Amino acid sequence: MLTGAVLLVSVLLQTPLGSATAKSLQSLFAINSVQTMWYITRAAGLTAYLLFWLSTAWGLAVSSKILDVVLHRSFTYDFHQFISLLAIGFTALHIIVLMFDSYLPYSLAQILVPFLSPYRPLWVGIGVIGFYLTMLVTITFYMRSRIGMKAFRVIHVFSLLAYLGATVHSFFAGTDTPLPAVMLMYAGSFLVVVFLMGYWIIMAVQKNSAKRVPVPAKITQLVRPVVQNRSKRY
Repeated sequence: MLTGAVLLVSVLLQTPLGSATAKSLQSLFAINSVQTMWYITRAAGLTAYLLFWLSTAWGLAVSSKILDVVLHRSFTYDFHQFISLLAIGFTALHIIVLMFDSYLPYSLAQILVPFLSPYRPLWVGIGVIGFYLTMLVTITFYMRSRIGMKAFRVIHVFSLLAYLGATVHSFFAGTDTPLPAVMLMYAGSFLVVVFLMGYWIIMAVQKNSAKRVPVPAKITQLVRPVVQNRSKRY
């Protein structure tokens, strides 16, 4: 059965439709690469970026409470933490594979120290800094009781800088950037973060404004005589 399927695919590839489909897939995903390590590091890098994006978008959604109407808050928080750890795991795979790539092998110092990369050092260095910021934010998940919620929230703001660094690194250092599918992915994911960021800012401004609203004059007029009467009694 498997042999028959392989033969069928081989025959289809010989047809004009099959040839056009193969060319389209190559144009979108560059699937004719024969370098296994390059395949792995590309896949790991793109997966890590998507997870970083999802973690950032999910964090903004949790902070703005936009998901509270459909999901319990404890679930959304735990899921956000899990995505962050998964993103770090795929980033580690992306980094480790580069050390074993025979085409352009990286040393440990070139990977860990920003701007030492032999390939596009500026953009790769920004990605390294973004990875460190992500590590810092993720570690604070387990240190909330020690550092306090106020410090935890302040440090968590760095996750936005980490995502921005990952986006800049992926766009300018990624070899898959010219591919239409990847360009569409970067544009779509970034616009989602911009929308959620704007929504979060609006909600924060409204919340602060609500705290500063003065007591209405009518209520003040009603309360004042009561207070005065009570003071006369004493």
